[in-house]
Amino acid sequence: MFTCSHGGTPAQVAVVLTCAAVGDSLIRMSDSSAKLDNPAVARVLDDIAAILEFKNENAFKIRSYRMAAETIGTMQDQVAEIAERGGAAALQKIQGIGKGISAQILEIVETGKSSYFEELTRDVPATVVDLRHVSGIGLKTAQVLYRDFGIKSLAELKAFTESGGLTSVPGLGEKTAARVKASIARLEARTAADQ
Repeated sequence: MFTCSHGGTPAQVAVVLTCAAVGDSLIRMSDSSAKLDNPAVARVLDDIAAILEFKNENAFKIRSYRMAAETIGTMQDQVAEIAERGGAAALQKIQGIGKGISAQILEIVETGKSSYFEELTRDVPATVVDLRHVSGIGLKTAQVLYRDFGIKSLAELKAFTESGGLTSVPGLGEKTAARVKASIARLEARTAADQ
Protein backbone atom coordinates (compact mmCIF):
# COMPACT_ATOMS: atom_id res chain seq x y z
CA MET A 1 0.00 0.00 0.00
CA PHE A 2 1.27 3.46 -0.83
CA THR A 3 0.84 6.49 1.38
CA CYS A 4 0.29 10.08 0.41
CA SER A 5 1.52 13.38 1.71
CA HIS A 6 -2.10 14.40 2.21
CA GLY A 7 -2.28 12.18 5.27
CA GLY A 8 -5.49 10.76 6.60
CA THR A 9 -6.41 7.15 7.19
CA PRO A 10 -6.26 4.70 4.29
CA ALA A 11 -9.56 3.93 2.61
CA GLN A 12 -10.88 0.39 2.81
CA VAL A 13 -9.63 -0.04 -0.73
CA ALA A 14 -6.05 0.60 -1.77
CA VAL A 15 -6.32 4.23 -2.84
CA VAL A 16 -3.36 6.10 -4.20
CA LEU A 17 -3.74 9.85 -4.46
CA THR A 18 -1.35 11.98 -6.46
CA CYS A 19 1.98 10.99 -4.98
CA ALA A 20 5.34 11.59 -6.61
CA ALA A 21 6.28 7.97 -5.96
CA VAL A 22 3.44 6.71 -8.14
CA GLY A 23 3.43 9.24 -10.94
CA ASP A 24 0.50 11.33 -11.99
CA SER A 25 -2.26 8.75 -11.56
CA LEU A 26 -5.09 9.98 -9.40
CA ILE A 27 -6.64 6.89 -7.87
CA ARG A 28 -6.14 3.21 -8.33
CA MET A 29 -8.49 0.75 -6.77
CA SER A 30 -7.47 -2.83 -6.05
CA ASP A 31 -11.08 -4.01 -6.15
CA SER A 32 -13.27 -2.40 -8.79
CA SER A 33 -16.39 -3.38 -6.84
CA ALA A 34 -15.20 -1.55 -3.71
CA LYS A 35 -16.46 1.97 -3.06
CA LEU A 36 -14.39 4.96 -2.08
CA ASP A 37 -15.07 6.33 1.36
CA ASN A 38 -15.88 9.99 2.04
CA PRO A 39 -12.34 11.04 3.07
CA ALA A 40 -10.95 9.63 -0.21
CA VAL A 41 -13.53 11.49 -2.32
CA ALA A 42 -12.92 14.65 -0.27
CA ARG A 43 -9.15 14.40 -0.90
CA VAL A 44 -9.73 14.23 -4.66
CA LEU A 45 -11.94 17.34 -4.55
CA ASP A 46 -9.37 19.11 -2.37
CA ASP A 47 -6.61 18.15 -4.83
CA ILE A 48 -8.68 19.67 -7.64
CA ALA A 49 -9.04 22.88 -5.60
CA ALA A 50 -5.31 22.96 -4.93
CA ILE A 51 -4.41 22.63 -8.62
CA LEU A 52 -7.00 25.27 -9.55
CA GLU A 53 -5.49 27.60 -6.97
CA PHE A 54 -1.96 26.90 -8.23
CA LYS A 55 -3.12 27.77 -11.74
CA ASN A 56 -4.73 31.03 -10.49
CA GLU A 57 -8.18 29.92 -11.59
CA ASN A 58 -11.48 31.48 -10.50
CA ALA A 59 -11.56 31.96 -6.71
CA PHE A 60 -15.26 31.02 -6.55
CA LYS A 61 -14.56 27.68 -8.23
CA ILE A 62 -11.66 26.97 -5.87
CA ARG A 63 -13.81 27.79 -2.84
CA SER A 64 -16.63 25.60 -4.17
CA TYR A 65 -14.36 22.56 -4.49
CA ARG A 66 -12.85 23.20 -1.05
CA MET A 67 -16.28 23.56 0.58
CA ALA A 68 -17.50 20.39 -1.14
CA ALA A 69 -14.39 18.52 0.07
CA GLU A 70 -14.95 19.73 3.63
CA THR A 71 -18.64 18.84 3.56
CA ILE A 72 -18.07 15.36 2.17
CA GLY A 73 -15.12 14.72 4.48
CA THR A 74 -17.30 15.32 7.54
CA MET A 75 -20.51 13.60 6.40
CA GLN A 76 -21.81 10.54 8.23
CA ASP A 77 -23.61 9.11 5.19
CA GLN A 78 -21.34 7.69 2.50
CA VAL A 79 -21.43 9.84 -0.63
CA ALA A 80 -20.89 6.74 -2.81
CA GLU A 81 -24.10 5.24 -1.44
CA ILE A 82 -25.99 8.51 -1.96
CA ALA A 83 -24.76 8.62 -5.57
CA GLU A 84 -25.71 4.98 -6.10
CA ARG A 85 -29.25 5.50 -4.77
CA GLY A 86 -30.10 8.83 -6.39
CA GLY A 87 -27.38 9.90 -8.83
CA ALA A 88 -26.51 13.54 -9.44
CA ALA A 89 -29.89 14.78 -8.22
CA ALA A 90 -29.34 13.23 -4.78
CA LEU A 91 -25.80 14.62 -4.58
CA GLN A 92 -27.07 18.11 -5.42
CA LYS A 93 -29.26 18.01 -2.32
CA ILE A 94 -26.07 18.11 -0.24
CA GLN A 95 -25.30 21.70 0.74
CA GLY A 96 -22.57 23.18 -1.48
CA ILE A 97 -22.79 20.51 -4.19
CA GLY A 98 -23.90 21.83 -7.56
CA LYS A 99 -24.18 20.30 -11.02
CA GLY A 100 -20.47 20.45 -11.88
CA ILE A 101 -19.18 19.05 -8.62
CA SER A 102 -21.91 16.38 -8.46
CA ALA A 103 -20.77 15.19 -11.89
CA GLN A 104 -17.19 15.00 -10.58
CA ILE A 105 -18.28 13.04 -7.52
CA LEU A 106 -20.25 10.59 -9.67
CA GLU A 107 -17.24 9.99 -11.87
CA ILE A 108 -14.95 9.55 -8.87
CA VAL A 109 -17.18 7.04 -7.09
CA GLU A 110 -18.02 5.14 -10.29
CA THR A 111 -14.58 4.98 -11.89
CA GLY A 112 -12.11 5.79 -9.12
CA LYS A 113 -10.71 8.74 -11.05
CA SER A 114 -11.48 12.27 -12.18
CA SER A 115 -11.00 13.21 -15.82
CA TYR A 116 -11.19 16.88 -14.78
CA PHE A 117 -8.26 16.41 -12.40
CA GLU A 118 -6.34 14.59 -15.13
CA GLU A 119 -7.07 17.45 -17.52
CA LEU A 120 -5.83 20.01 -14.98
CA THR A 121 -2.63 18.08 -14.36
CA ARG A 122 -1.70 17.93 -18.04
CA ASP A 123 -0.39 21.49 -17.66
CA VAL A 124 0.76 21.35 -14.06
CA PRO A 125 1.86 18.12 -12.38
CA ALA A 126 -0.12 17.26 -9.25
CA THR A 127 3.10 16.94 -7.27
CA VAL A 128 3.65 20.72 -7.31
CA VAL A 129 0.89 21.00 -4.72
CA ASP A 130 3.14 19.14 -2.28
CA LEU A 131 5.55 22.08 -2.36
CA ARG A 132 2.99 24.01 -0.31
CA HIS A 133 3.37 21.51 2.54
CA VAL A 134 6.86 22.90 3.15
CA SER A 135 7.06 25.62 5.79
CA GLY A 136 8.22 28.81 4.11
CA ILE A 137 6.76 27.90 0.70
CA GLY A 138 3.51 29.68 -0.02
CA LEU A 139 1.49 29.79 -3.20
CA LYS A 140 3.54 32.50 -4.93
CA THR A 141 6.87 30.89 -4.04
CA ALA A 142 5.65 27.47 -5.21
CA GLN A 143 4.57 29.04 -8.50
CA VAL A 144 7.98 30.71 -8.91
CA LEU A 145 9.80 27.47 -8.10
CA TYR A 146 7.79 25.63 -10.72
CA ARG A 147 7.69 28.31 -13.41
CA ASP A 148 11.24 29.69 -13.13
CA PHE A 149 13.21 26.71 -11.79
CA GLY A 150 11.22 23.69 -12.98
CA ILE A 151 10.72 22.31 -9.45
CA LYS A 152 7.80 19.86 -9.59
CA SER A 153 8.16 17.75 -6.44
CA LEU A 154 9.51 17.61 -2.92
CA ALA A 155 12.43 15.47 -4.11
CA GLU A 156 13.37 18.13 -6.66
CA LEU A 157 12.97 20.86 -4.05
CA LYS A 158 15.27 18.95 -1.70
CA ALA A 159 17.95 18.60 -4.40
CA PHE A 160 17.55 22.27 -5.32
CA THR A 161 17.86 23.26 -1.67
CA GLU A 162 20.93 21.08 -1.08
CA SER A 163 22.65 22.61 -4.11
CA GLY A 164 22.12 26.12 -2.73
CA GLY A 165 19.46 27.01 -5.28
CA LEU A 166 17.20 28.74 -2.76
CA THR A 167 19.56 31.71 -2.68
CA SER A 168 18.54 32.50 -6.26
CA VAL A 169 14.80 32.59 -5.49
CA PRO A 170 13.58 36.18 -5.21
CA GLY A 171 12.19 37.02 -1.79
CA LEU A 172 13.69 34.06 0.05
CA GLY A 173 16.13 35.12 2.71
CA GLU A 174 18.49 33.02 4.82
CA LYS A 175 15.93 32.46 7.59
CA THR A 176 13.28 31.26 5.16
CA ALA A 177 15.81 29.01 3.39
CA ALA A 178 16.74 27.47 6.76
CA ARG A 179 13.04 26.96 7.57
CA VAL A 180 12.51 25.28 4.19
CA LYS A 181 15.44 22.89 4.79
CA ALA A 182 14.19 22.00 8.26
CA SER A 183 10.64 21.50 6.99
CA ILE A 184 11.80 19.15 4.22
CA ALA A 185 13.69 17.10 6.82
CA ARG A 186 10.56 16.90 9.01
CA LEU A 187 8.40 15.86 6.06
CA GLU A 188 10.89 13.15 5.12
CA ALA A 189 11.00 11.88 8.70
CA ARG A 190 7.20 11.79 8.87
CA THR A 191 6.98 9.96 5.54
CA ALA A 192 9.61 7.41 6.68
CA ALA A 193 7.72 6.85 9.94
CA ASP A 194 4.45 6.28 8.03
CA GLN A 195 6.02 3.52 5.92
